[in-house]
Amino acid sequence: QVTLVESGGGVVQAGGSLRLSCAASGISGRIASMGWYRQAPGKQREFVARITIGGSTNYADSVKGRFTISRENAKNTVVLQMNSLLPEDTAVYYCSVDTWTQTTSPTYWGQGTQVTVSS
Repeated sequence: QVTLVESGGGVVQAGGSLRLSCAASGISGRIASMGWYRQAPGKQREFVARITIGGSTNYADSVKGRFTISRENAKNTVVLQMNSLLPEDTAVYYCSVDTWTQTTSPTYWGQGTQVTVSS
């Protein structure tokens, strides 16, 4: 059974920092990439950042220069360091893991962790 455990959410003032972590376990296939999405109240889930198994990263324009994604391959863990947080960063943040086998390429999702940035 695949499990993604997220941690690190919370409440912070604008300009502050938070560090989100996601540990994946029980994955039988190979991991292609790990990433983060977020969903604010009344809005659709949106892409935040992603890192491939090879270390390539990409970010949403809204977080470039403020957020940094990294991973520990041996531990199947992905970390999102969020600096200079803005009230508009308030959302539930979801970890995602893209995997692949010879026959399928499933994506797994975490339960989400709340990030609230107060002005």
